Amino acid sequence: MNCRKIEKFIGRALYTAIGKHMPLSGARVSFGARKFRQFCAHLILDECGDWVNIDKGATFGDEVKLGQGAGIGANCSIPNGVTIGDHGMIGIDVLMFTNEHRHDDLTVPMGLQGRTETEPIVIGNDVWIGSRSLIMKGVHIGDGAIIAAGSVVTKDVPPYEIWGGNPARFLKSRLPAKEENHG
Repeated sequence: MNCRKIEKFIGRALYTAIGKHMPLSGARVSFGARKFRQFCAHLILDECGDWVNIDKGATFGDEVKLGQGAGIGANCSIPNGVTIGDHGMIGIDVLMFTNEHRHDDLTVPMGLQGRTETEPIVIGNDVWIGSRSLIMKGVHIGDGAIIAAGSVVTKDVPPYEIWGGNPARFLKSRLPAKEENHG
């Protein structure tokens, strides 16, 4: 077993046994939960920026990339194949899916058909994903985008746009409106 595998193993054991169950990062008395989970994340993740926050109850794969100052809310589920850019904010109870059950053979129960190939999710810098949103496989969310709480994102979201609903759709742009020329 190489050193990196041992590091990941120790980090995962510490996170699963202790960090995942410590108080919320913003709790009045948190017993250093934020720093402890941050320490575990640096051991576990393939790429992990500084000043990250992973909150109570969050689950995440080893092959997740987490940018500088990014935050994962309480009880989120982030599978392998997800990249979250710098200062990304992932709300409470957000679920992400990078693959799904196969369902193409009608003669075999869906649960026995295996899983589809992983399709990575890429979340840009300074993105805010509202609580209880679902992000589906292969989605790219552009820099500065906002996803309204409870949304189901099934397709790419361009930079600096606000999307919401089920399925999520364009609501408005965050960019300033172009000034009209009244000359």
